Amino acid sequence: MLNKTFYSNGKLLLTAEYLVLDGAKSLAIPTKFGQNLIVEKTDQPKIIWHSFDVKNNIWFDCTFKLPNLEIIGSNQDIAISKILQDILKESQKLNPEFLTNKTGFIIKTNLTFPRNWGLGTSSTLINNIAQWVNINAFKLLNNSFGGSGYDIACAQNNNPITYQLIRNKPNIESVSFNPVFQDQLFFIHLNKKQNSKEAILQYQKNKNTIFAFTEAISQITKAIIKTEKLFDFEKLLIEHEKIIAVVIQQKTIQEKLFSDYFGQTKSLGAWGGDFILATGNEDTPNYFKNKGFETVIPFKDMIL
Repeated sequence: MLNKTFYSNGKLLLTAEYLVLDGAKSLAIPTKFGQNLIVEKTDQPKIIWHSFDVKNNIWFDCTFKLPNLEIIGSNQDIAISKILQDILKESQKLNPEFLTNKTGFIIKTNLTFPRNWGLGTSSTLINNIAQWVNINAFKLLNNSFGGSGYDIACAQNNNPITYQLIRNKPNIESVSFNPVFQDQLFFIHLNKKQNSKEAILQYQKNKNTIFAFTEAISQITKAIIKTEKLFDFEKLLIEHEKIIAVVIQQKTIQEKLFSDYFGQTKSLGAWGGDFILATGNEDTPNYFKNKGFETVIPFKDMIL
């Protein structure tokens, strides 16, 4: 009996964090890192689920009884099992033929990046399950985790994209983003994972007169894609950071942590965790490592 394997790319949001939810045009990039999902049929009326981390260690283990998806065993906090249970139940609603047979499945998922990197553990899972069940991944995301959906678009595309919600529907365009100064771009992990769901809720509490900012951010996104000089690119990053700082009423990452840095930094996605983008040179890795940030990835090693 042949196994079926599905794969989805990880994601980074280079521009329009937060405001992408309100129609700003964003630049999003799929990463070389991602997650697969392997489906094997079994005669048992169960879903036996094993999730492996980047070191091939099981980090999540759960068994669901069919047909009602009752949780009958888990090695993890029950909350994680319930989240997965909810995703599978939403999948059933979108495809009523899913899990109607008396047989079950053994599922294995494998991450190719550390879980705390924030490159899309959830979005790659949602997209993989959607491929398996043959349903719309954007609808599954909306019915489970919520969010703009840019991460699903990255999961499904193998090159940089612009992503924009127009009348609440995704508008995705493939773009060329291959800056001549890419050797001077780095991604630095801030040693903590940011909960994007909580960050979105906080943003929605703070936001007012948002629409004046969405157009400005959309214009910055377009300019960043076309920029050919590092100096101009850095000016756009600064402008972008200032706008988002006003919107979410927080200091920029440069002000908070890297005021003495010789290049320019920019938060990516929810502020305060996961990766940032930095312009720099051969001294950049040492600067960040000396401050305790060991994960410094050159642009070309991250971007698909």
